[in-house]
Amino acid sequence: MTNTILITGSNRGIGLELCKQYAKDNWQVHACCRNPQTANELNSLAENHHNISIHQLDVADTQQIKKLATQLENTAIDILFNNAGVYGQKDAWFGNTDEQKWLECFRINTIAPMKMIEHFTQQIAASEYKTIATMSSKMGSMADNGSGGSYVYRSSKAAVNAVMVSAAIDLKPQNIKVAILHPGWVKTDMGGPNAEISTVECVNHLRDILKNLSLETSGRFFDIDGSIIPW
Repeated sequence: MTNTILITGSNRGIGLELCKQYAKDNWQVHACCRNPQTANELNSLAENHHNISIHQLDVADTQQIKKLATQLENTAIDILFNNAGVYGQKDAWFGNTDEQKWLECFRINTIAPMKMIEHFTQQIAASEYKTIATMSSKMGSMADNGSGGSYVYRSSKAAVNAVMVSAAIDLKPQNIKVAILHPGWVKTDMGGPNAEISTVECVNHLRDILKNLSLETSGRFFDIDGSIIPW
């Protein structure tokens, strides 16, 4: 039986590498991004792997999420990977926060993952792995915050952590597992060229975490090495 993964934000960085690795392992990959027509690397990958399907999806648009869920209503989805995210306002220091930019960041980083789960629960519950993975960040940990600042990004990730813990509790009766993931400092557009690990290394670690995820560890906040991040 072929397993299936749906990945948001799949056109570059970690999302693209997730597509590469799961496609190579013969999973059916549903790769979602805002602008498929300009996603050159993803399109090239799909040309060489017929088990990749590309879908246009702006996660900030709930109607588009609903539409995709309807299109895939009869598809069992083993892993729903909420990878799409933004840093938001980069100069969000004390006294300089922009309300509209803050709300937009929350819409993408916090609300969209919840809406993805709500509209794809049936497909996830029908699968073998029954797994939800959501990309967070150690910057969402209040226990780890020793430098302050970054109000917009920090708060959006702290909020999505809270959302996912509640989802882990609410979905446990359906045997659905939830992983909250910190990807490490990765060489991507957001992480920059001086980051510590490549996307390949990052995805290798993330996949190991998901393989070992259980209902007992559902809802935990995992560091890239599999350890638990304090809140």
